[in-house]
Amino acid sequence: MWRMQALPQTAGPFLLSSKVIQMATARPRIELYDTTLRDGTQAQNVSLSLKDKLLIAAKLDEIGVDYIEGGYPLSNAKDAAFFEHVRQLKLRHARPVAFGMTRRKGCRPDQDEGMKALIEARTPVVTIVGKTWDLHVREVLSVSLDENLAMIADSVRYCARQGREVIYDAEHFFDGYAANPEYALKTLLAAQEAGAKCLCLCDTNGGSLPERIAEFITAIRPHVAVKIGIHTHNDSGLAVANALAAVRVGATHVQGTINGIGERCGNMDLIAAAANLALKLDKEVLIPGGLKQLTEVSRYVYEVANLVPVDGQPYVGQAAFAHKGGMHVHAVRRVARSYEHVAPDSVGNSRRILISELSGASGVAEKIGRKLDIEDKAIQRRLLKRLQEREEQGYVYESAEASFELLCRRELGLYEPFWKLEHWRAAALRDANNGEPNTEVIIKLQVKGQIEHQVSDGHGPVDAMAHALVRALRSHYPAVERIRLIDYKVRVINPHAATAARVRVSIEFLDEDTHEIFSTVGVNENIIEASWNALVDGVEYKLVNDLERGQSKRRKQREN
Repeated sequence: MWRMQALPQTAGPFLLSSKVIQMATARPRIELYDTTLRDGTQAQNVSLSLKDKLLIAAKLDEIGVDYIEGGYPLSNAKDAAFFEHVRQLKLRHARPVAFGMTRRKGCRPDQDEGMKALIEARTPVVTIVGKTWDLHVREVLSVSLDENLAMIADSVRYCARQGREVIYDAEHFFDGYAANPEYALKTLLAAQEAGAKCLCLCDTNGGSLPERIAEFITAIRPHVAVKIGIHTHNDSGLAVANALAAVRVGATHVQGTINGIGERCGNMDLIAAAANLALKLDKEVLIPGGLKQLTEVSRYVYEVANLVPVDGQPYVGQAAFAHKGGMHVHAVRRVARSYEHVAPDSVGNSRRILISELSGASGVAEKIGRKLDIEDKAIQRRLLKRLQEREEQGYVYESAEASFELLCRRELGLYEPFWKLEHWRAAALRDANNGEPNTEVIIKLQVKGQIEHQVSDGHGPVDAMAHALVRALRSHYPAVERIRLIDYKVRVINPHAATAARVRVSIEFLDEDTHEIFSTVGVNENIIEASWNALVDGVEYKLVNDLERGQSKRRKQREN
C-alpha cells in the first residue's frame, strides 16, 4: 500500500512529480489465495476426489487466482497425489501451495514427518500454521510459550532454506492478540525473522468484528516488514466484511474459498471478496477478464462438489440480479442502476425479471413484450390479470418462463396446438416376487390428422409419459428427441387438504439444439395430470420456438 510523502516547503500545490502521480493512480494489487481444496473440504457434505481437485485448480488458474492451496500432504494419500498431478497441469497464473503445521515439540524440523512432507510436495510455496493465542499454546499444544516461538521459527526457517516461499498463517490471531497482544506479536516476529514472506492473520473462530480487525492490524503494522494477509471465517456472517476491513488498513493478501464453503459456517467467500475488492475498493485482482468469469467459476465449483447453488449468493447467485416487484422492474427498465449496485455482466451474471402477481404491467412488458411484440399497455394489463388469476390457482411463473410464454400466446391468439389429446392412461404394477414397481403409460393423440397410439414404461409415471409422448410425436416433429428433462420438483400447495391437496409440478428442460435451459409448471389435484401439463408445456415451447426460428431464417433468406 503506497503512501504519499510530504512535499518540500518550496513546492507549490500543483507541482506533483510524475512518479507521485503514477503512484497515486495505480490500482494496488491484492493477492487472492484459494483454500477450497483444503479448508473448503472441511465443510459438511463436501468431499472432493483427486480429479475434482485438479479440475477446480485448473478453473481457478484460468481466472488468475494467485495461490491455490492443494491440501496437507501428510494427512492423506489423495492430497499427496494432488501435488504430483498438479505439476502436470502447467498452471499459467496460480502457484500451488502445500499446507502444514509447525514442527512437533521436542523435534528438529528435518526429523519431523510433517515438515518433510511439505518439502517433498515440491510446491514453490508452503503455508505453515502456528499458534498465536497463548490459551492454545498452553492448553492445546501443552508447551511453553518459548517453545511455541521456537517451533514457529524453526519450521519457517527450515522451509525457507529449502527454497520455498513461506506464508505463515497465524491461527486465532485476533483472539490471541485480544488476550495477550505482546505474545501474539512475538509469534509474528518469530515467523518474519525466520524468513516468512507473508504473515496471514486468521480469525479462526469467525467471531471478530471489522472494527477489531482494523484496530489490531493497524497496531501491528509498524512492526511488520513483510506482506500482511487475512484469513477469515463466517461464524458471525462478517467474513467478507472483515477481509475488506483488513485490506483498508494494509493487508494485501486475502485467503478464502469459492462460494465460502468451509467448516462450521464456512470460510470467507472468495467470489464476493474478489468482486468487492475490484468493483468497490478499486483494487486489482485476478487477470484481465477474470472478474467476468466469477459466476461461471462459482457454479462450476458447486457442480463439481455436488452442492446446490445458493440463489441469493451475492454477485453470482441466480437471484442476485432478479427483479420481481412491479416498481422495481419499471425502474430497472428505465435506469438499470436504480436497483442494481453493479452491472450484472461485470461478474458474468445476468438480469432476471421474475413474473408474478407482484410484477405489474412493466414486468410483463420486460419479460415477454419484446419477444411477442406487445408494447400496448392494455394488452399488458390483460396478461397481468390472467397471470394473477392463474397464481390464485397455485401456479408460480417466477422460474417457469416457458409456461408463462405459452400462457401469453394462448391469451393473445398466437398459439396453434401441435396435437390433440385423445387420452392418456397410467398403470403402476408391483410384482410381489421381485418387489420392483413398474409403470406403464399409454398415450393416444391426433397429430396432423393421424392417430398416434403409443405405450412406454419408465422409472415412474413421468419418465414413462415422457417416453410415450416422444414416441407419438417424433415422426412428425423429430426435434422432440433433442429435448431432455434435467430436473423435476413437486410441492403441495394446500397441505390442509391432505391426500386431496393440489400439487405444483415444476420441470426443467435442456434444449440440446440451442443449449437453452427453461422451466415449466403444472398444477392439479392429480400429480400425474400436473406432470402432464408441465411436460406438454416443455415440448410445445420447444416446437413453437423452433418453428418461429425456422420462419425467421427463411424470411431472411428470401430478403437476401
